[in-house]
Amino acid sequence: MPSSPSLATGPAPASPPRTVRDRRADLIVTLVALALAVWVTSGLWRDPNVRTITVNSSDQALFEWLLAFGGHAVTHGENPLFTYLINVPDGVNLAVNTTITVYAVVFAPLTYLIGPPATFLVILTLNLLATALAWYWLLSRHLVRSHLAAAVGALFIAYSPGMVSHANAHLNWTAGWLVPLLIWRLFALRRPGHWLRDGMILGVLIAVAFSIAAEGLFFTALALGVFVAIWALHPANRGEARAALPNFLRGLGVTAVVAGVLLSYPLWLHFAGPQRFHGTGFDPVIHSEDIAAFAAFPRRSLAGEVGLGTSLAPNPTEENSFFGIPLLVLTVVCFVALWRRADPGRRAILWALGVLAVIFTVLSFGPVAKIDGRRTDLPMPFDLLGQLPVVNAALPARLALVVAPVIGVLLAYTLDQLRAAPPRHRSAELAWSVGFVVALLPLLPTPLLTDEREPIPRFITSGTWREYVSPDGVLTPLPLTVDIYPDGQRWQAYALSHRQGEFAIPGGFFLGPGGPDGRGRIGPVPRTLSALMDQAGRTGMVPIVTDGTIREVQSDLRHWRIETVVLADQVHGAKLAVDEEALRRTGTALFGEPQRVDDVWLWRIPPADR
Repeated sequence: MPSSPSLATGPAPASPPRTVRDRRADLIVTLVALALAVWVTSGLWRDPNVRTITVNSSDQALFEWLLAFGGHAVTHGENPLFTYLINVPDGVNLAVNTTITVYAVVFAPLTYLIGPPATFLVILTLNLLATALAWYWLLSRHLVRSHLAAAVGALFIAYSPGMVSHANAHLNWTAGWLVPLLIWRLFALRRPGHWLRDGMILGVLIAVAFSIAAEGLFFTALALGVFVAIWALHPANRGEARAALPNFLRGLGVTAVVAGVLLSYPLWLHFAGPQRFHGTGFDPVIHSEDIAAFAAFPRRSLAGEVGLGTSLAPNPTEENSFFGIPLLVLTVVCFVALWRRADPGRRAILWALGVLAVIFTVLSFGPVAKIDGRRTDLPMPFDLLGQLPVVNAALPARLALVVAPVIGVLLAYTLDQLRAAPPRHRSAELAWSVGFVVALLPLLPTPLLTDEREPIPRFITSGTWREYVSPDGVLTPLPLTVDIYPDGQRWQAYALSHRQGEFAIPGGFFLGPGGPDGRGRIGPVPRTLSALMDQAGRTGMVPIVTDGTIREVQSDLRHWRIETVVLADQVHGAKLAVDEEALRRTGTALFGEPQRVDDVWLWRIPPADR
């Protein structure tokens, strides 16, 4: 804090009005948040139609397809929550997938104007920026007085290791701006006399959140439920909680009715519609947080850049904790310092935040504990909770994402307290400054890794495909479309967003039925043709083809009603190289000699075989 001016230097210039200082601080935070958002996504901005996220190109292709399909469905009067354009002939229930319907509709004009890849990049960048600004607004306007404190807390939350990790193509999880809005509107229900309006606003917000990030909404609801219960049961707050309870419950009732009406069809599809399933296609043991991961550094950070990152996450998109030891130590020190100087009301908040962080940390460990990559036999609470409906569809590792906002709020509270009453000794002030720098600087994010992706063939971009596929007919690329071979959905997204018309594809990247014990699985159940092409593309070896093989493949062609089979010169394989020559030779063994059309090899399937 600056000292008072001496008489020798004259009086200090008048401070600008508070509103001017607030706007100046808001502008600075906005610029910093925007710079960080562009910095993290900078690899894609070089050319969004050519670049792809290295570690998760399959999810990027999926979200680009969702943007193209959602916009097409709405503008053509089709169902945005169920489609037969992929996974022919069964279709896909998108209500049990990540539909991002709100984004698809709102950004449909942009998708038609600049294409799905560029729209994907715009939304990803805006998600990061909006998350920082929403948290900054909540902290600075409702929780702390210092704009610096609010900025540090908000920027940490928005660019925490988990958020940067999910910036590897997850448009749902990077929509963290929804969380502070949900918190704000939930606590607004306490206001007397406004329960009807506030309940309606929260109901609409919940419907929007469900349509963008249903799993994130579920985690937020769980976290807020735990926080409110612990806060209300604290002796310091029981009187206030009892007084606010009637109004709060009336508002929640209105919220439930409004959200229930708006989400009635999506919820019916989710729980009772066709192609539904229970559970998920992911193993909760694999997708759980390693205990050691909380003290580790993420790969896309300054610490990771100098070699301190680890591979304790199941994949680079799931580094949901990875706070590092310095930040964990700083968090504990902040909690203790705040607790020592807190009044009973503030202690109730701190107690609720602390318990919340511990609960979600333990739950993120999944069914059994893992320590430094080694699975133990120690059962965890999620082993029981994971059997419950809805909970069994969640990935336990992602529960750790709740911890980052708790840490961000504690950092903001501490800085706010330090700004209001600075330490009496410069050594203490220096120690706090060094502590924040040492804890946060190693976590400064670095840009996402990107690569060039294989271009969409001219056969698709020129519209030539329409000469070989009947209206609403079925085309398939080789290999058939699944998560690791996303070309089919990339081509379809291009055709839909450029108003070329529709063609359907077998398979696709989606969650659907067919897993063990009635659970979900990623993509369709494999058939002979898809298995043969996968084997050829992976190994570079042509499978042995017999008369029996031919009959099974012809059965697959009839099942899928395939009219045209297409092999591009360059096939995009997520996480693996694809041998196009082996695919061509395998296709020739199964379908005969192909014809060359534009820049693809093409086989037309006779009506008798389909």
